[in-house]
Amino acid sequence: MYQLLRQRASRLVQRRQDDIKDESAEFASLSNKAVMAPNLDSFGRDHTAYQEHSRQRRIAEREARRTRRRQAREQTGKRAEHKEGMSSDDEETSTDITTFNMERDRIIRESKKAFEDVVEDFHSLDYIKSHFEVWRRSYPDGYRDAYIGLCLPKLFNPLVRLQLITWSPLEVECENFEYMLWFESLLFYGFEEHDTLKKGDVDISLLPAIVERVILSKLTVLAEQVWDPLSSSQTARFVGFIHRLMKGYPTVLHGDNSYTQELLKAIVLRTRRTLDEDVFLPLYPKNVLENKNSSACLFYQRQFWSCVKLFGNILQWEGILSSSCLRDLALDSTLNRYILSALQTTDGGEDNIHKCQKVLECIPVQWFSGLKGQQTLPQLEPFCRYLTHMANSLHRGSLGGSDVDRRTAKEQIKEVVKMLGQMNALDHIIAVAAEHGIKDIKPLLEAKS
Repeated sequence: MYQLLRQRASRLVQRRQDDIKDESAEFASLSNKAVMAPNLDSFGRDHTAYQEHSRQRRIAEREARRTRRRQAREQTGKRAEHKEGMSSDDEETSTDITTFNMERDRIIRESKKAFEDVVEDFHSLDYIKSHFEVWRRSYPDGYRDAYIGLCLPKLFNPLVRLQLITWSPLEVECENFEYMLWFESLLFYGFEEHDTLKKGDVDISLLPAIVERVILSKLTVLAEQVWDPLSSSQTARFVGFIHRLMKGYPTVLHGDNSYTQELLKAIVLRTRRTLDEDVFLPLYPKNVLENKNSSACLFYQRQFWSCVKLFGNILQWEGILSSSCLRDLALDSTLNRYILSALQTTDGGEDNIHKCQKVLECIPVQWFSGLKGQQTLPQLEPFCRYLTHMANSLHRGSLGGSDVDRRTAKEQIKEVVKMLGQMNALDHIIAVAAEHGIKDIKPLLEAKS
């Protein structure tokens, strides 16, 4: 089942990478239309023509998916607020869906045969559990001396895994594992009516031990092989599920637990792989981006918002990953490495102010609540310097313009100051206010002091 899920995930990631390569190559070649000699294979077939045919097919499929998503947004009234590039583009063809479902059904059928040749007393979780309950009840000293409580999680492990074979919290319709038969069967293992809990009874930790060894292990594999960090829906489900686990099983999900450490490590490594392999922000000359309706500009905008989406997805892990790790992934490896570079290739204006506001909305506000003095987080200094530079550019652009242009520029500069204030960058606020004669920043300074 892991292989089936991995193949589907890899196919979608590869399709996205191919789409990016196609569009990047198309616009990179606008300035270079060199005539190339035919690229023939050993049978005399034009390999370039075959590649072009594949590219044209991908273009048609890509545009069809975008059109369907656009139509769906129009029906729900969300088109105006949507930015191209924020969609996960995980739509599958009917053929792929049918093939996946057929293979999934085959795996389920085969899994039901796993205990066909096992004697009746040991062919199900309930039967096996009942034998140990009789032992525990009839010979408690021997049960305890044999350390059965420590062996049960390993014994029940394959039986639980079998029931969880198709379970994945990344899917839309994922069954709550606490409502599954194995959980209900083991929930009151070893307890009789009117029994009282005994201190040191290791059977109390049976379910947490299974969650640790089965659920966390499965999540680690899903994080490594199936989860797509660029998918906002998958990330939201994954984060939400882990938060529920942290609340329900605090003795399992903590930093000192080796299974938890492996899971968090897998999440970080998968995110880093996405940053290295799936993020591409084209750097075009400003004159190319001046035409807002050109294909090159639309591609740039789509890739920019895709990167902002990844930035927001990474920051969803706030409260799960450590702050230092999260700031490295989100601020150093995404904001400063990609997003700022893209912003600096375009003229600062209303569009860039809106982009900066969207970036700032993703950053957890609690990161700024404990800051002392007049400076923001060190990793946000480049972003603050860019905002300061944008304020200066807006002011210079309004010189010699009409009164309306100057008022508009002043309002935009105030928006920049507000963003700096949200990040506690009071040193930058003071510099911008002094440079451009903004006098109404006192309330903001008093609120931050």
